[in-house]
Amino acid sequence: MKTISHDELKKIVKSSPMLSVSASRLLQLTSDPDHDLMDVVNLVKTDANLTARVLKLVNSAAFGLINEITSIDRAISYLGERFIVSIALGDCVGKVFEKKLVGYEAAAGDLWKHDLRTAIAAREVVVQGEMEISPDLAFTAGLLHDIGKALISDYLKDSAPEAIELITSHDSVDYLDAEEKLIGFDHTQAGFELAKAWQLPEKLAEVIRYHHSPAEASEAFRPLVYAVHLGDNIAMMGGFGTGSDSMRYRLDANYTDYITLTPNTLASIMLTVDSEFDKLEQSVASTGEDKG
Repeated sequence: MKTISHDELKKIVKSSPMLSVSASRLLQLTSDPDHDLMDVVNLVKTDANLTARVLKLVNSAAFGLINEITSIDRAISYLGERFIVSIALGDCVGKVFEKKLVGYEAAAGDLWKHDLRTAIAAREVVVQGEMEISPDLAFTAGLLHDIGKALISDYLKDSAPEAIELITSHDSVDYLDAEEKLIGFDHTQAGFELAKAWQLPEKLAEVIRYHHSPAEASEAFRPLVYAVHLGDNIAMMGGFGTGSDSMRYRLDANYTDYITLTPNTLASIMLTVDSEFDKLEQSVASTGEDKG
């Protein structure tokens, strides 16, 4: 197995798709706790392509509206931020999310499905777990948390049996540790490098870096990281991981310091993830049918 040097990782990052100006500005804006929906409306209005996608989505069969919506203000108000962020990210880096993860023995599209479920779960963890952070920010962070897997997957090709053997023999504590032993980097480190290249807000970059070790995140961002940490585990518990690494990470039991979660709440979150996922996946996918 070939290890990756830091310089090689930087080259991999450089060759990856970059965020569009609109997507970058949108992520910066929605990470600011003082923004409001009109700020999002005004930003979307500056991007004709994004405006068209949003209007196409809100008038799609997925929503079944009787009367067509032609106002971008009304469309965004109806859809909410999470749909707008999903469209913006899908437009510019959709191919990264849809990539086949050969190193994890995962099919094309599995990363996007897992990330979308994690995003919904993280949002519900915030809402139903009575957390004082933005649910939509948790959703965005969940969408981006595993982006590093797309960067290192090819370098982990045919390594899944070896990674699992490292864990079962206790030579590695989890899949993250196995990745680092095999190629010199794990997917959170790779994702963090991409987050820096994308100039993501610090709180999103910290989620990408520490979603498997939330206690190591900066104290100010720890509640958000724990929400995504739990959302990630809920997505895997629901049978939607990214292949060979699914359920091969440790759950940090200290999430209870930040999140109020009962068995009934967990069951409710898992039900919401299932119902919201189908609607989000179908509707967001429908806006990309005419992409060239």
